[in-house]
Amino acid sequence: MKKKIIFAFLYILVFPVLLLTLSGDFTWPEGWIFSIWFLSLCYTTILYLYHNDPALLEERYKQPGTGNQEHWDRYVVDGLLVGFIVWFFIMPLDAKRFGLSANFPFWLKFFGGAGLAGSFFLFFRSYTDNTFLSPLVRIQKDRKQRVVSTGVYGFVRHPMYLGAILMFFGAPLLLGSGYGVLAALALSVLLMARILGEEEMLTHELEGYREYAQKVRYRLFPGIW
Repeated sequence: MKKKIIFAFLYILVFPVLLLTLSGDFTWPEGWIFSIWFLSLCYTTILYLYHNDPALLEERYKQPGTGNQEHWDRYVVDGLLVGFIVWFFIMPLDAKRFGLSANFPFWLKFFGGAGLAGSFFLFFRSYTDNTFLSPLVRIQKDRKQRVVSTGVYGFVRHPMYLGAILMFFGAPLLLGSGYGVLAALALSVLLMARILGEEEMLTHELEGYREYAQKVRYRLFPGIW
């Protein structure tokens, strides 16, 4: 496990280096803010799970196509991976290197930063509140999966997805990338489609999920959906 964590730390470090390299400006303030946010979220989460929930950390290392993952979800995971790469690459190229988007006002960048702060909270709390937070849509019979309804899961049924959407939109708003916002929209639609398929599985295969869905009414956006 320690070797996996060391590799993960080095692998994660590639992303901020790549972001600043693609921007062509290693003094880019917004790029540094996002990079520090990204590293803080990833490193804090991995260290927390290593010390407090190693079973979940091991679950997070599961590869697509393993552990009775729903067949359709393999294609969704591939789509999310491709979309994430496009989203990540396009932001520094658009906002800084080529300046394709008009300059975003300070208030819009501040709004993006606030979205990232909310994303950090929802991501981290999702991991601490739900030990069954698999990266794959599957029923974890091997881990005796049960419904989790406390913490942020008493707020919406899919808080980590909400955190992801806040990240998808918050980052391009902070960085000043209009094309990044368009990529965020596409990624969000794909996540929402995944939620529908995941809930279909959970309702039929996970005991107590139907009752949980009646108690916590909203999947993603409180008061809306």
